Amino acid sequence: MSSPLQPLPTFDEVLLCTPQTTAEQVELFLRRCLSPRSRGEKIYTMLYADELSYDVSARTEELFQSLRHYSSTYHLLILCNCNREHTYIPSVFSQYKVPMVPQRPLAEIQRYLQDHYKVTQPGDSAASVFKDNMCVGIVSSKRAGVGK
Repeated sequence: MSSPLQPLPTFDEVLLCTPQTTAEQVELFLRRCLSPRSRGEKIYTMLYADELSYDVSARTEELFQSLRHYSSTYHLLILCNCNREHTYIPSVFSQYKVPMVPQRPLAEIQRYLQDHYKVTQPGDSAASVFKDNMCVGIVSSKRAGVGK
């Protein structure tokens, strides 16, 4: 958010992990992040890395250790659920742990995201049916099983 005009991450910079994420998917992601040609220009993010299976997590650690020597300038962010900090990836990378506290007020963060997710030409997009021509939205409910 320090640079309002900088674009949001692209698909190649984010890996959304699930229990079904394969070692090959993680390997491709880490190779993009840790390759010498990336020179730390992008911030690569693994979301919910605590969801990876044990085998994939072990392979991820092994691969990270072998690849990180090829590049000294990389930006890798691993986000995990704090309730699952006992799982493999959070444990292995705990020496790099940084508690995440939002540095900006919620309203400012919402404005920033609204600027980046607003469709400029709504006639050409399905976003024209959403509030404020946004191409992304969150639907939530405090009650389970209400179809959202």
